[in-house]
Amino acid sequence: MPDIILFDDPTLRVQLLPFTYTRPVAGIRCGIHTLAEKWADRCHSPVSFQTETYLSEKYPQHTSDDNLYINGALCPDEHLTGIVKGLPYGTALVSKQDEILAVRTHAAWNVLKGTSGLSVVTYEEPFTMIRRLWDIFGQNGAQIKADYERIVSLRKSAGINDPFTHCYEPERIFVEEGAVIKASVLNAENGPIYIGKNALIQEGSMIQGPFAIGENGVLAQSTKIRPNTTVGPFSKVGGEVSNCVVFGYSNKGHDGYLGNSVLGEWCNLGANTNNSNLKNDHTNVKLHSYVTNALADTGLLFCGLMMGDYSKAGISTMFNTGTVVGVSVNVFGGGFQAKHVPSFTWGGAAEGYREYRFPKAVSVAKDTVSRRGATFGETEEDIMRAVFENTQTQRGQ
Repeated sequence: MPDIILFDDPTLRVQLLPFTYTRPVAGIRCGIHTLAEKWADRCHSPVSFQTETYLSEKYPQHTSDDNLYINGALCPDEHLTGIVKGLPYGTALVSKQDEILAVRTHAAWNVLKGTSGLSVVTYEEPFTMIRRLWDIFGQNGAQIKADYERIVSLRKSAGINDPFTHCYEPERIFVEEGAVIKASVLNAENGPIYIGKNALIQEGSMIQGPFAIGENGVLAQSTKIRPNTTVGPFSKVGGEVSNCVVFGYSNKGHDGYLGNSVLGEWCNLGANTNNSNLKNDHTNVKLHSYVTNALADTGLLFCGLMMGDYSKAGISTMFNTGTVVGVSVNVFGGGFQAKHVPSFTWGGAAEGYREYRFPKAVSVAKDTVSRRGATFGETEEDIMRAVFENTQTQRGQ
């Protein structure tokens, strides 16, 4: 069995900021699982990562004399997985657009080497790759379905015993052991519903599939979930949520609307926080690009909020259509917030923005993580410091 190394494509990594400030590309969640979890499951093997140096302590790379490097932005399917696992030594699998999809080598390889010295095979079949921020929510429904089919092919659902919960097409609802569902409506007519281990669906929740909630996730009372939504593990969600991905350990526990959006880990949206996901003139939404440091046309009519790890919004915060919030931001106050709020920013559009002092940001992050019984150690602090230093020019420092 080869060592499986998921590599960051340098171009895609920048396009996927701010989420890749704090994780490899393969750490992105799309569907039920992260991309790394999908490949580990398909390959029946642990995975390691080829990523930025400052991330490598937390996400190390393990190599041997048999290495299978896989593009971390790739979503595996059965056919692609079979081709990747069967690659001969000294071979690179590339797309028709010359994107490197996978490399099999006896020796260590780096993505910066490209395909030099390798035999090149072109993959002709369609595949799914997360290239842009909006792909995360745009591909989420299809990935929920794919992950769900994989799960039901291997295990049986624990079922729903609550007499006051009504299910439409219950055969398309999978419930892990320990999950609790009370007096809710689950509609899987348009896509499957996955309820993770020890998840809690509180009274009055209404769910339309495709939908997934991870281990120990919570839907608050009377939550309205619209299709193509994922609530990651240990996250709490309330209000109305449509076509969103919450990576994990984040809270949107109160009323308010979130649509066509992605939240990283350890985020918190205060009560009555809302976002716009459609412009009044119905023109394409533009989103801040970390590649050009300017607005980029998404080609989408619907696009909401992209929020990096450790960021928080005060009560009644309003986010405009196509807003990007970086890592460790504390945003609050009246009026719509700026379309791009750089990492380690404190304040709001009405009050003005200033730099979030690093010691205070670390202190808040430590407290946030410790409340969930998780560990925020030197490794996590070093990652935050690297992001803080790398984003100073964005804050005008």
